[in-house]
Amino acid sequence: MIGKREYGDYQTPIDFAEKICHYLKDYHNIEPSAIVEPTCGVGSFIKSSLFFDANEYYGIEINSEYCDICRNSINDSRVNIINADFFAFLSKDLIKDKRQILVIGNPPWVTNSTLSVLDSNNIPIKANFKGFKGVDAITGASNFDICEYIILKLIHEYRDTNTIISMLCKTSVARNVFKELKRNCISFSLCDIVEFDAFKVFGVYANACVLIIQLSDKMMSTDLCNVYDFESPGTIKSQLVYINGQIHSNLETENFDGRCCFEWRQGVKHDCAKIMELTLHNGTLQNGQKEVIHIEDDIVFPLMKSSMFKLPVIHSFSKFVIVTQKKIREDTMHLEQEVPKTWEYLNKNMELFDNRKSSIYRGAPPFSMFGVGDYSYSKFKVGVSGFYKQPLFSVLYSDDNKPVMIDDTSYFICFDSYDLAYVAMLLLNSERVQRFLTNIAFLDAKRPYTKKVLTRIDFDKIVDSLTFDDLTRTEQKLKLSNYVTLSMYDAFQSLLGARQMRFA
Repeated sequence: MIGKREYGDYQTPIDFAEKICHYLKDYHNIEPSAIVEPTCGVGSFIKSSLFFDANEYYGIEINSEYCDICRNSINDSRVNIINADFFAFLSKDLIKDKRQILVIGNPPWVTNSTLSVLDSNNIPIKANFKGFKGVDAITGASNFDICEYIILKLIHEYRDTNTIISMLCKTSVARNVFKELKRNCISFSLCDIVEFDAFKVFGVYANACVLIIQLSDKMMSTDLCNVYDFESPGTIKSQLVYINGQIHSNLETENFDGRCCFEWRQGVKHDCAKIMELTLHNGTLQNGQKEVIHIEDDIVFPLMKSSMFKLPVIHSFSKFVIVTQKKIREDTMHLEQEVPKTWEYLNKNMELFDNRKSSIYRGAPPFSMFGVGDYSYSKFKVGVSGFYKQPLFSVLYSDDNKPVMIDDTSYFICFDSYDLAYVAMLLLNSERVQRFLTNIAFLDAKRPYTKKVLTRIDFDKIVDSLTFDDLTRTEQKLKLSNYVTLSMYDAFQSLLGARQMRFA
């Protein structure tokens, strides 16, 4: 099983590969002179594309057993199967007839972090290939799909030619690739997404598509990416639009797009839930191993997990988390004197901490965490789960006055008072803002609401557009008792004004 995971191994059924080749012929009128299938596996696309009658065929595959299968099953002198590592290989150098090249295939559907966990060698040289900065460069933002890496590598290899690239991938990968085409000023005349049923084809639950890119040797580009359904290929299903560095699912959206005046933060990351996360059971705390834990409560805080965002106001908790630091890389040795029982408990489980895979813990003090700072200790927060298609923003505070910690699959902004947090929650849950968010997020993504999406919420534009009556209607929709007042809304607007002056 690990072998299949390591290679992202979803071999394309030959009949589906044939349908894709015929689609390219019928709807894009291509007549390739050379065909390349990178990561060709058992060669489904090489076989299916023989009907194009190209002059040259090249299949590249790292798995020698698959290479043997290809060579034994394809009896054609034009076909060359090469046992090589795609990541260290330039397929373009092989091609003699470059009039029209078709690069077609089904790259591995696996992320670089998954391969790292598997200790795989089938991985590109680690590089921040999208140019992320700071924290994003070493945490989740720099985790990428190997399929995406391969497609972008091919684009850069074949740029400024008339090559057609047709790749099976997750729909989220296709959107990222479209954005990178625009961001890197690549010349292309067409970028289409043709969605298909991945469960029907591969038996996996994923939003998947055929991504078709027509590169160009002329200076040209388009801001539109058409989305089709494979079962109705002649009809545009929807369009993606590139505007000011962002991808929109359509143009009919509320004009709340801008930059958020509050900084959205991601919750705490510890990668040791069995030890760090505790549950209150019959008055005692238990860890994930069902052990009763007797430790000081000084660094134990209420925990809000992503699955708990069910109500607009949450102030009572049964989950807790040990927070060992107040800022990243802070020394933890002082805990031995300040909370000796907790120190002993953590040390007893040192092996689990040492086995954490993420590079962020290398060279860090014992029991280090990530996603901690002064903001973590704010007593009033408005948070949201990154996972749900319909976001529910919740005011978070604790009855015991302790700061509420949030897990790293959720996001939050901080406030100095309950009333300010409450107004922000109502604005974010209002019908118009919700409509805006569902339009700018991609709901088929594993995590539709990320920091990048939330950062686009412009509160100044929202308060310019939403009235106090909008707040009271949202309060009623959320089945809350009447609490918001006009003076609270005025105070929130004054806060925005003060922040504008501060950063002007």
